[in-house]
Amino acid sequence: MRTTIDLKEEHRALLHAIAARRGWRGYSRVVEEALEFYLRHHVEAEEARCALLARKGAWSAKEAERIRAAIAELHKN
Repeated sequence: MRTTIDLKEEHRALLHAIAARRGWRGYSRVVEEALEFYLRHHVEAEEARCALLARKGAWSAKEAERIRAAIAELHKN
């Protein structure tokens, strides 16, 4: 499907440069790849967020503090 989008001039230039390095005439394939990458990672990030929210409250306050202390110790070393 064809559509029209507004791009900053510097983004358009970068898209053309990427396409040219790959030997492509236009930058439609570059935009398509970028869109697929974004959508795939957006879904993965949303799934991770939901998994974390499902675990909210799984640790007691004491367990959470013990884990925080262990992480702080690891950061020191």
